[in-house]
Formats: sequence, structure tokens, C-alpha cells
Amino acid sequence: MAVKLLITGYKGQVGHCLVAQAEQLGWDILAVDRDELDITDQACVRAQVSAFQPHVIINAAAHTAVDKAESEIGASYAINRDGPAYLAEAAQQVGAIVLHISTDYVFAGDKDGLYVESDAVAPQGVYGASKLAGELAVAEHCSCHLILRTAWVFGEHGNNFVKTMLRLGSQRDVLGVVADQVGGPTYAGDIAAALLTMASQALQPDFNAWGIYHFAGEPHVSWHGFATAIFDASVAQGLLARSPVINPIATTDYPTPAKRPANSRLDCSRIHSIFGIMPSDWQAALQDLQPYMPPA
Repeated sequence: MAVKLLITGYKGQVGHCLVAQAEQLGWDILAVDRDELDITDQACVRAQVSAFQPHVIINAAAHTAVDKAESEIGASYAINRDGPAYLAEAAQQVGAIVLHISTDYVFAGDKDGLYVESDAVAPQGVYGASKLAGELAVAEHCSCHLILRTAWVFGEHGNNFVKTMLRLGSQRDVLGVVADQVGGPTYAGDIAAALLTMASQALQPDFNAWGIYHFAGEPHVSWHGFATAIFDASVAQGLLARSPVINPIATTDYPTPAKRPANSRLDCSRIHSIFGIMPSDWQAALQDLQPYMPPA
């Protein structure tokens, strides 16, 4: 019998990849976005889950506009906390497992070393606080839950740093990019693969390693270093004639409504020890940048 998988937020960066990869597995997929299922509507979530009877729910829906979240507080909590709570509650009722994507923003970002799953959380803004609330809600409402914290996500679909850099690089000769924030760029396709690997193993009768896992890219790099790698790859692939001059700037030089973590480095050893999953190889993911290029 094919595994029945409900994917929310399928039009997003990770959601796109989840659908494509789950189809390769031969799973029975119901992929929805907000037009098909408003996860903030508890009655609709219950009805959809009850009708489909999934074995697995992967929640890739989120309010990810970090700066807008500072003013869109209600929407942030509705999508990042209440929706996951309703999905987890519905999963518990039908005996499904739920996988939920979270973020490095649950941490303060001031630790010297890598963040492990058990480190104290201290979100610095509405986005991080609402995502942390979502983690707690999922854990509270569904006993069979896996929460995947990730960072610096990029992929062929949706908006992300890689696309922004290539667009600006095609328009400008000089760019200033933040150099005092460090993390692990994470390819959306690798996140999807990690989630499906986790789901497959979690469906085994003897599985009991529920909880929170970190999954992000290595090697760790600053935004400035990431931008440099993007432009080097784009020039090598003949997509840009030359790289712009990339000047390193401080976070204080580029003020934003929401505070960014200075340290977003996640320790990915637990996911490797339990599931055999390696960190995302973001450098390999930059080997084909054509899908990220702005329209001519």
C-alpha cells in the first residue's frame, strides 16, 4: 500500500521539491497551498485530514517574511503557530506522523559555537517567536512529530538570496553584502530529501526518535562569502560576464525592522546519527544557476 502524504505549502521553495521527490517514491500525494487549504482554519484542517487519512503530514507552509512579521504579528502567529497546531492535532486524531519545518531564528544568535537542538531558545523578533510557538504547538498536539530547524534556504522556486544576488549582479557593478552574520546556506531540494528520508524511517514500527533536529548547509559562511561563491559560479557558468565588486558591510550598515541572528550555525550531528543524513552541500547546489537567473 502506498504511503499517503499530505504536503502543505507546496508552492513554496521546499514544497515544490517535496512534491517532485515524493512522486519519485510512488507515494500517494495530496499537495495543498493556502488556496486549497487554509491551515489557520481548524475546521477545514480537520475535514481535509479526516477525508484524506494521510500516514504522513509535512507542513511546509509558513509566514516567512521576517521583516513584515514585525508588523503582521497576527498573521505570523496564525500561520506559524495556529496552523501547525491544527495540523498536529488532526494528525494525532488519524494516527499520522507530522513533520514540521522550523528555523534558526528561534535562537538569539549570540552563541560562540554551533547551536545544538537542546540549546536555550531566545527568539529576537516576531518571526522567530511565532516559529518557536509553532514548534511547541506541534510537540504538544502530536506525539509522533519531527521538527526540522533549518537556515538560509534557497531553491529554484520562490524568492531567496541567490536570486536576489544574481538580479542585483546583473544590474550593478558594486554591491554591499553583510559580512558579520554567519550560517549554513541550505538547498531546498536537500531539505525535501531530508524530510522524506525522516518520514520513511519514522514509518517503521520500531521508530521512536521523535523530536527536534537541525539540518542546514556546510561549510559555514558569511552572507558576503555566500555572495562571492554565487558570483564565482555564475561567471564560471557563463551566466554573468563578470562579478560585481562585493564590499563587506556590517549588520549595522544595513538596518532592518527585524533583528537577524549573527550566528546561525546549526550542529547537524544528531540528524546524521539517527537518520544518516549529511548536511546540505550548498556549493554543489550552485553548480546549475540557470534556473535562478532573472528573465532577460
